[in-house]
Amino acid sequence: MTALNRKIRVLVVDDSSLVRELLKEILSSAPDIEVIGEAANGLEAMEKVSALQPDIVTMDLEMPVMGGMEAIAGIMAQNPLPILVVTAMTGIRTAFTAISKGALDLIEKPDVCLENMKLLIGKIRLLAQVDIRGHRGTAEQHQQMIVTKSTGSSPQAVGKIVAMAASVGGPQAINSILAELPASFPAPIIITQHIAEGFTQGMVEWLNSGTTLTVKIAQDGAVLAPGLVYVNPAEHALRVSEQGVIQLGERDRSRPYNPSCDTMLMSVATAFHRHAIGLILSGMGHDGLVGMQAIRNNGGVNLAQDEESSMIYGMNQVAIKHGCIDQVLPLAAIPAELLRRVSEPLQFESSQAATNLSRTAAWTP
Repeated sequence: MTALNRKIRVLVVDDSSLVRELLKEILSSAPDIEVIGEAANGLEAMEKVSALQPDIVTMDLEMPVMGGMEAIAGIMAQNPLPILVVTAMTGIRTAFTAISKGALDLIEKPDVCLENMKLLIGKIRLLAQVDIRGHRGTAEQHQQMIVTKSTGSSPQAVGKIVAMAASVGGPQAINSILAELPASFPAPIIITQHIAEGFTQGMVEWLNSGTTLTVKIAQDGAVLAPGLVYVNPAEHALRVSEQGVIQLGERDRSRPYNPSCDTMLMSVATAFHRHAIGLILSGMGHDGLVGMQAIRNNGGVNLAQDEESSMIYGMNQVAIKHGCIDQVLPLAAIPAELLRRVSEPLQFESSQAATNLSRTAAWTP
């Protein structure tokens, strides 16, 4: 990330003049943000990016002349810079494809309320700091895969679990990792990704299109099974029991991040002990630190994405600096390491560990 010592310069792109005015009004209310231009379609956006050199672009997707998807691809090829997709909820399936084209994050088109204004301004401040030039070429190449999905119906025992925590830059990283894992992956995967409410289904559908694993929204009462990927719904806190059952509850509104990575990771640490594998990826803030510490303290193993491959070196940096990470890896090396870790024979040092295995061995999908 690079610090800006001046106002953040924003280009607003939307075919609706009313939406452009609303975004300009919200962003201009922040003293450190300046809207330097606007565009009504993707072609105009590409021209103004080249002429005005903004720090960040807010991008609509459905526009005449040239849509946002084509504009994102063009901007990233010619003048790469942070792009925030601002979309209606009806476009969430398409919106995650924009992530594969190079957009950093997405947000619902706001109405004029204090919470939505703060969310938009916060996103602009964060994303404008990202040096996008070193992070182009996301996992789009995996979108054309012809895949055979795992159904999770294998009777093999679930011994280990992979718990992923991520924020901004996380969807790209998660997509890249899942694309390289086989359908026979011998452990369940739980993912908590900071995301706005209502967007989880779109992310799940997008992830599913590029992996042989089956990705689904976590359901309350579901029993974990190998080869399945469970995504924490944005509206709920996710925990797992010692019996490998997903428990969804009300999210803690006092926590600054949604949904909470710490909540999920701490429950995995308690339920799985030394059989937990934690993975912390690109993201803002410090969410995940307490959970990764809990996994480490309970005998589990923790991995972290390295700085060079991270869109935002934040959450993972904090965990690394606090000494609770066993191995720091570039994004490209994470899938092979996860496969190696989950394939290692389980080691038992106590009768309690043997008891825990007998529980997991009894699980059926």
